[in-house]
Amino acid sequence: MAVRIGFIGFGEVASIFSAAMRSHGAEVAAYDVLLDQKKGKETLQKRCRAEGIKFLPLPDVVGNAEYVLSAVTTREAKKVAENCVPHLRHGQVYVDLNSTCPSVKVELGEVVRPSGADFVEGAVLGAVGAAGAATHVLTGGARGREAAEALTALGLHASFYSEEIGKASMFKMLRSIFSKGMEALILELLIAGKRAGIEKELWKDVSEFMSRNPFERVASNWTRSHAVACERRYDEMVQVRETMREIGLDPLLTMATEAFFDRSRALGLGKVFQEKPESMEAVVEFIEHRLRGSQPGRPPEAEARP
Repeated sequence: MAVRIGFIGFGEVASIFSAAMRSHGAEVAAYDVLLDQKKGKETLQKRCRAEGIKFLPLPDVVGNAEYVLSAVTTREAKKVAENCVPHLRHGQVYVDLNSTCPSVKVELGEVVRPSGADFVEGAVLGAVGAAGAATHVLTGGARGREAAEALTALGLHASFYSEEIGKASMFKMLRSIFSKGMEALILELLIAGKRAGIEKELWKDVSEFMSRNPFERVASNWTRSHAVACERRYDEMVQVRETMREIGLDPLLTMATEAFFDRSRALGLGKVFQEKPESMEAVVEFIEHRLRGSQPGRPPEAEARP
């Protein structure tokens, strides 16, 4: 018997995931607020990447599904869960795929609980538009393992992370420091390059550098050398900030980077680390420990193990 899947929200994530699920034999129905708008159903049908996906009213989609997948927006996640609760029942699994902080996932679980359905958090890692159904999804909750196995069997790439709601989202949120931070950083670089007339040369230089050198090695070196070079790099970022202003741009990411290096100076990395440490962990541990403000009078050499 085919697994019955119900999507709430039919944007890029749902359109791509639903196509994979249909190709693996699932029955797929979806509800989107566009259904309540003129010609909205036509718009949704254009988003379909597979035959046989039904667009139905919310009660029908939720009531008939074994797995209800919420794929709306962060702002609408709670409202959608509340709207689904009257139509959920014991035995169903409600999977929230929206990008929210851990506390919101916990709150969503509490919203769903009275319905008798089981709540599973889903954390989508990476860009679905680029990786498609192969995008990694972490699941969490009492039935998180079962949900991961079911979604994987239907063509997705899901793995169980933790029974505790919020853990998978913590991973997702902290990972976004890198992914979204890099997105913004690259754009600031290219916008500045465009303004200065050297966009192509900058992109070529950075692309070739990252292609020639494994990320793990580059990241490790940057992190370890931060301990002994944060003061010098701070001075350089001051000049970068002034350069940005000279070409008429607001240096948002540049100022944040400058502030980060300034904080490292204030924490005393350069006084403790006389040589580049052997591991990233030594630098991370020292900064995190100092930021906690614990034992401020303790000798620096006892706090860091470079």
